[in-house]
Order: sequence, then structure tokens, then C-alpha cells
Amino acid sequence: MKRKAKPNIAFLREKAGLTQLELSRLVGVTESTIQNWESGRTGTEQIERIIKFCKALNCQVEDLIEYVNIPQEPATKPSSLSDIHNMLGTDEPSSTSSLDTQADTTLQESRLKG
Repeated sequence: MKRKAKPNIAFLREKAGLTQLELSRLVGVTESTIQNWESGRTGTEQIERIIKFCKALNCQVEDLIEYVNIPQEPATKPSSLSDIHNMLGTDEPSSTSSLDTQADTTLQESRLKG
């Protein structure tokens, strides 16, 4: 006879005094995901796999993952346009801006026509 998993999530959530919305925010999923888990529509397969992991390895769920601190690089603010280009890996524009170049071209064209 095949057994069907009946989740205890709703019971445990209510026992903890949480709404589905509160639990969803704590877990980082949508409220509808919590509803689906509680009804057994989806999600129970992953939970069952985690249980099998723990039984096979004789451990607790918390033992499956080790969290390590990752040092973060200090955020430095660019102090110049040159710094911004260096951060982005782009070439610095020439000393003449594109607007100046367009103005020069327009002036030269009007001189030729005139």
C-alpha cells in the first residue's frame, strides 16, 4: 500500500501563532506557496527528500547546510568620472564632448552651404 504524505505545516504554523502571510515572509516564499504546502498540493516531495537525507545521514535538518561568513569588499564611492569609467571598464571619452563635436560639424556644414 502506497502512503501519501499529509503535511503538518498548518498545525505547526497555528501552534506558533503565525498567519500564512507571516510564515511566508519568514520563509521567503509567497502566501500561496504556504497554502499549497499546507494543503499537500505541492512541496511535500522536497520535504520528504530532506527527511530521507536526514535519516540516511543520521542528522538534523540544520546539519545539512553550513553557513560561512563571506567577507564583503568595502564599498568605495567613485570620486571622479575617471573612477566611474575604471569601475565600469569603459574608455574615458576624449576631452571634446560629443555635443561639441556635433556643434562643430553643424557649423562646418553651414559654412559650406553658405
